[in-house]
Amino acid sequence: MATMITLSRPAFFMILFLIVLLPSACRCADPDPLQDVCVANLNASISVNGFPCKPLPEVKSDDFFFDGLSQEGNTTNVFGTNVTSADVLAFPGLNTLGLSVNRVDFAPGGLNPPHIHPRASETSVVIKGKLLVGFVTTGNVLHSKVLKAGEMFVIPRGLVHFQLNVGKGKALFLAAFNSQEPGIVILPTTLFVSTPPIPNAVLTKAFQIDEKVISAIRSKLGS
Repeated sequence: MATMITLSRPAFFMILFLIVLLPSACRCADPDPLQDVCVANLNASISVNGFPCKPLPEVKSDDFFFDGLSQEGNTTNVFGTNVTSADVLAFPGLNTLGLSVNRVDFAPGGLNPPHIHPRASETSVVIKGKLLVGFVTTGNVLHSKVLKAGEMFVIPRGLVHFQLNVGKGKALFLAAFNSQEPGIVILPTTLFVSTPPIPNAVLTKAFQIDEKVISAIRSKLGS
């Protein structure tokens, strides 16, 4: 004879909460699509966690083609790098597919400064040159490696990471993400050239430096 188990109201609601929460907590990338294709309509007035689909009769083969990664980027800037993104904003055919790719070009000595992708993990492969890559865990442990052409490195979602050209010439790598729009938070520019600016009192206290240093950093990054 089956035994009936009686749950108190708090226990019942806790189990219900876990049933609802756990599937969302375990989702490691963008939600799976429920149709074959959903080319992004970037001109739509409403978007919720993605973009509405173009009507199927308007979908063309060119919607699934992107040549933006074929050209070397301009690295004449303060960091000596250039990021060319093939995310859903540049390549609408990626909509709902949960993936995107970046091309990153480096001048000699160029740095892809410490940054975060809040919505995706990253795996990158060096195409040309030699790069020092690394990320820092939430326990303040640095994991890094010098990579040559054909070698890969993975960056867990949401962790601070960087790439530095340590070779003699230019360098290039391709990064793949498990999100159509991984997002990026570049720490130097986020902290020192935000709009409106973070108050000097916050930055001087956080970095234990003088206001003159803050002003000097802002003048360099803002150029």
